[in-house]
Amino acid sequence: MEWFTAPEYWLGRLIFQRGLAALYLVAFLTAALQFRPLLGERGMLPVPQYVARVPFGHAPSVFQLHYSDRFFALWAWAGFLVSAALLAGVDGLLPLWAAMLLWLVPWLLYLSIVNVGQTWYSFGWESLLLEVGFLAVFLGNDRTAPPVLVLFLLRWVLFRVEFGAGLIKLRGDPCWRKLTCLDYHHETQPMPGPLSWFFHHLPKPLHRVEVAANHFTQLVVPVLLFTPQPVASAAACLMILTQLWLVLSGNFSWLNWITIVVALSAVDFSPVAPPPGLPPAPLWYEIVVLAVTALVLVLSYRPARNLVSRRQIMNYSFDPFHLVNTYGAFGSINRIRQEVVIEGTADAVPHPDSDWREYEFKGKPGDPRRWPRQYAPYHLRLDWMMWFAGISPAYAGSWFGPLVERLLENDRDTLRLLRRSPFPPDSPPRYIRARLYQYRFTTWHELRETGACWHRTYIREFLPPTRLDVVAERR
Repeated sequence: MEWFTAPEYWLGRLIFQRGLAALYLVAFLTAALQFRPLLGERGMLPVPQYVARVPFGHAPSVFQLHYSDRFFALWAWAGFLVSAALLAGVDGLLPLWAAMLLWLVPWLLYLSIVNVGQTWYSFGWESLLLEVGFLAVFLGNDRTAPPVLVLFLLRWVLFRVEFGAGLIKLRGDPCWRKLTCLDYHHETQPMPGPLSWFFHHLPKPLHRVEVAANHFTQLVVPVLLFTPQPVASAAACLMILTQLWLVLSGNFSWLNWITIVVALSAVDFSPVAPPPGLPPAPLWYEIVVLAVTALVLVLSYRPARNLVSRRQIMNYSFDPFHLVNTYGAFGSINRIRQEVVIEGTADAVPHPDSDWREYEFKGKPGDPRRWPRQYAPYHLRLDWMMWFAGISPAYAGSWFGPLVERLLENDRDTLRLLRRSPFPPDSPPRYIRARLYQYRFTTWHELRETGACWHRTYIREFLPPTRLDVVAERR
C-alpha cells in the first residue's frame, strides 16, 4: 500500500525515537536510585504488601509473581541498559521485527514498575511515557519508512495531552478564565526551578499574556495538528515553544520533554531528503499496524468521551496497560504555598528550647536562602509528594508515618533521598517533629537585603514531637 508510509517523516521519527529512549533512560534511572526507600521490602509503601491485596488483572506486573529488592534493582537497571542501547541507535542495525521487539522491552519493563508504584507513580507523565512507548514499538526503523497511521496516533496523543489540559483549566479554577492564575502559579507550583523567582516577578500584564497564550496553544493549536503541512508543523512548533517556556519556569519531571518529543514527530522535515532506497513495508508489518490502530481507536472511546464531559477527569488510565489515557494539569491553582518542614532533636526530653535541626530536601523549598535548582527531567518523587502534604495531611496519610519512622532510625536509603541529614549516621535523633509554614517569594528589596529567595511564616504544628516507639505503634 503506497499510502501506508511517509518517507518525508524519517528524520522526525529518528529524533522522536532517540528522544524517547533518553526519557526511558531517565525514568529507569529514577526508579533504580529511589525504589528501596519508597517501594522496597522496608520501603514506605512496600511492593509485597501492595501485590498481596491487588489482583494481577488490576495491576499486571512481573512483581505480582515475584518481588525482592535485588530483583527490582536488576529489573530497573536492565531497563536503563536497554534504553541506552536504543539511544545509541542499536534498533537501526536490526531487522524490522527485532527492532520492534527491542522497543517492546522497555515498555514491558516500565509497565511492571508503574503498576506497583502506587502513590509515587500516580502522575500523568508515567501513563504518557507508557502510551507513547507502546506506539513507538510500531514506528519501525531504517528498514522501512514511518507508517502514517502510527504518526497519526502520536498526534492523537499530543492532542489529548494539550486539549485535555486546556479544557480542565477552563472548567476548573476561575483564575484561568480571568487570566490571573500565573499571578500565583510560579510561586505555588510543586517544585520551582532556578528561574521561577524571576517568572513570578514578571509584570502582571505579562502574566495575563502568558495565560492567554496558554489557552490558545492548548485549545486552538491542537486542532491544527490534523491539517495539511506546513500548518501541522507550525502547530507542533508552537507547542514545543510553549513547553520550553514551562521547562524554564519550573520542574515538571519529564512531562514537558515527552510532549516536545511527541510534537517533533509531527514536524515535516521534508527539505532533508530521506535515505535512498527505503524498502516498502512488508505485508505482515502493515497488518500489525492496522490491528494496533484499530485497537487504539476502540480504546479511545472513553478518553474522547471524557474530553467532552462536564465531569472531566485528568491523568487517568482506563485500562491496566495504560494504552490510551486522559491527561491534564493544574485545573486548580493554590494561592499560597504551604510547606512541611521536618526537624529532629537528640534531646531525651523535647522542650521549646531543644536543639531542633532541620532536614534539607533536594528539590522542595526549605532553607529560605537556598535557591531552587533544576532537576527535571529527573523526578524527585518524595519532594513532589511533600508538596501535596503541605496542601493537606490526607495526601500524606499512607507514607508520612513510615517516613518519620525511617528518619528516626537514620535509615541509609531514606536519607539518600534527602540533600542533607542534620544527624551523623551513628547518632539518630530521639524525636522528630513536623511544622507547617507559609512560603512566599521575597521581593526584589528583600532579596538584596537578606540574600534569601523565600520568606516563611510559621502556621501550625503538622506532627508533634514523636519517638520511634510511638510512630511504630501508630502503624
